[in-house]
Amino acid sequence: MIQIRPVSDLRNKFPEIESIVRQGEPVYLTKNGYGSMIVMSLEQYSALTDEVERKLDEADRAAAATDVRLSADEVSSYARERIRRNRGQQAL
Repeated sequence: MIQIRPVSDLRNKFPEIESIVRQGEPVYLTKNGYGSMIVMSLEQYSALTDEVERKLDEADRAAAATDVRLSADEVSSYARERIRRNRGQQAL
């Protein structure tokens, strides 16, 4: 079940929030009724970012192997096209 709590719970009920996070669930915090932040374990955060880090390392190696450079607009266009294509494949 999604855990949505007021940000004051982080201070007032930290052990309870920590217990939820240790069980592998993120806790969504709100401030004045609006989303403010997400609390998650280091393991959860790492799982989200490890693939991005690997892809960035791969891009650095590819860039070192060639003199070809793309403009920011070319990179953005390429990324948008890849995202669009991946979304189309997921819908199948």
